[in-house]
Amino acid sequence: METDAILEALLFVAERPVPVAEMAEVLEVPRQEVEAELAKLGASLVSRGIELRQAAGGWRLVTRAEAFPWVERFAASPSAARLSQAALECLAVVAYKQPVSRAQVSEIRGVDSEAALRTLERRGLIQEAKRLPIPGNPAVFATTDLFLEKVGVDSMADLPDLADHVPPASFLDSLEAGFGADGD
Repeated sequence: METDAILEALLFVAERPVPVAEMAEVLEVPRQEVEAELAKLGASLVSRGIELRQAAGGWRLVTRAEAFPWVERFAASPSAARLSQAALECLAVVAYKQPVSRAQVSEIRGVDSEAALRTLERRGLIQEAKRLPIPGNPAVFATTDLFLEKVGVDSMADLPDLADHVPPASFLDSLEAGFGADGD
């Protein structure tokens, strides 16, 4: 069997992104050959329903975004269910403030976030990173490789900068003035 066919089969059955080094080891070929085959495979999938994507330190075959409406109809399962707004907000807080405790997430959001954090843990998007050496030993959470994979980035450094999404200070000042924040 040809290297390209074996590589395609490995990526088809992989449950997680597969690093180039691991593929080279399994195929018993140099990394450069695997990288060349990945480039060819990616190019061959341009007009297909799947694409080759690099995420979380490896490579994976994924459904092309344009096909998602049909895939969603076909796969009416819990794994296809969307996250609630609360869960998305919690996930954003964990992603950008990690490691972060439940209390910190709730404080930032202004509401109890316990249920949403449990959902994110159950889905494998966040995990307990450690316990703090303070009274009660609260857990702090961080995102997982599955989060990186689902978001489609290779590392946390690839997430968009929050500063690009924060309104300018003049806008915030005008909001505060409209609410009488200066004591009016």
